[in-house]
Amino acid sequence: MNTAFEPTIAFATARDQQDGLAGFKSRFHFPQHAGKDAIYFCGNSLGLQPRSVAAAIQQELEDWQNMAVEGYFRAKNPWLFYQYNFSETLGEMMGSSPDEVTVMNTLTVNLHLILQSFYRPTKERYRIVMEAGAFPSDQYALETLVRLHGFDPDDALVEVKPREGEKLLRTEDITDVIAQQGNSLALVLMGGINYYTGQFYDMPAITAAAHKTGAYAGWDLAHVAGNIPLQLHDWKVDFAVWCSYKYLNGGPGAAGGLFVHEKHGNDPAFPRLGGWWGNDEKTRFRMEKGFIPKAGAAGWQISTAQVFNMVALKASLEMFKEAGLGALRKKSLDLTAYLEFLLGQTSLPCEIITPRNPEERGAQLSLFFPKDGKAIHTRMMESGIICDYREPGVIRLAPAPLYCSYSDVLRFHDVLKTLA
Repeated sequence: MNTAFEPTIAFATARDQQDGLAGFKSRFHFPQHAGKDAIYFCGNSLGLQPRSVAAAIQQELEDWQNMAVEGYFRAKNPWLFYQYNFSETLGEMMGSSPDEVTVMNTLTVNLHLILQSFYRPTKERYRIVMEAGAFPSDQYALETLVRLHGFDPDDALVEVKPREGEKLLRTEDITDVIAQQGNSLALVLMGGINYYTGQFYDMPAITAAAHKTGAYAGWDLAHVAGNIPLQLHDWKVDFAVWCSYKYLNGGPGAAGGLFVHEKHGNDPAFPRLGGWWGNDEKTRFRMEKGFIPKAGAAGWQISTAQVFNMVALKASLEMFKEAGLGALRKKSLDLTAYLEFLLGQTSLPCEIITPRNPEERGAQLSLFFPKDGKAIHTRMMESGIICDYREPGVIRLAPAPLYCSYSDVLRFHDVLKTLA
């Protein structure tokens, strides 16, 4: 039991009063339940809407209305360069230079595109290591990718599974499987955080293990972006993709993100699929044959920036820049620890399957219910707790630090006691 925590209103209120990030909560719209803000622990599925989004969208509407095509050059946020609005803040989040990150398309589209560059199999080197139980979209992407290249997924896809009786992966088991593949391994692709268990993998160790065999290392950071600070450049990650609608609050279907290490991004000969928006701006409007990629991750862009699908992300990232991801991570660790402490005070028949080590998790705790998990989730939702259920038997709770408070966590605990 953490003796620094107390299950009392006085304690939670005092923590909120001491919280330097508390003011951000009022800058979001919350779903309502019984006339007050719901307890929203579902930022790992869809972040809340920043109150600044409506005005931000209106600005682009007015620029479109008043300038039409000239908005590409004369809008308040010129559309020709709209994607660069995100580079600095995302670079800080990802631990990269601004040129190593970009915003475009959506997560799985970006994954398919980047795999055309980093999965170029031969008869000898064609296997991909991934975690068993990865998010289905990644499973589908890799299954169809290897089939497209003429390989059998049962042979080409090597899944790392937890040990018998365990729900989490051990780093040594992952790196052992990678080493065992040797010269047959083309790529390691894993989720930075497993969506089901909430486990944050040892990205530096796994990346290094992949490189030791001569394979590339790529990551799906859907549950990491805006959640845990990273050092992708220093870890020598080859590429990463992520969505923007979870912790980044970009809105449903928001544009996704891409990281490409500069050793690849600054090589114009590195293979990729090209498009107009990935071509160097200095030659783009010559309208000539011959693709000349922009330096960095931007050289993988395909189509015109999706301005109206990026507006909410721009508004949200302004708050991330103001708050600082380091401060958000510190609060997140404390909020999640408080949630873990309070869960220990209840008699619900469940197990926290997320790692107890705070360095091995983000803002999410996954509760495994051997039975009646879906029914308990339904009762939570009916009681004003908005959270997420995933088969088999897991309720995922994610108190995002940008808009969740200690009082929210305590209110959740008070409701939970009535369900026990």
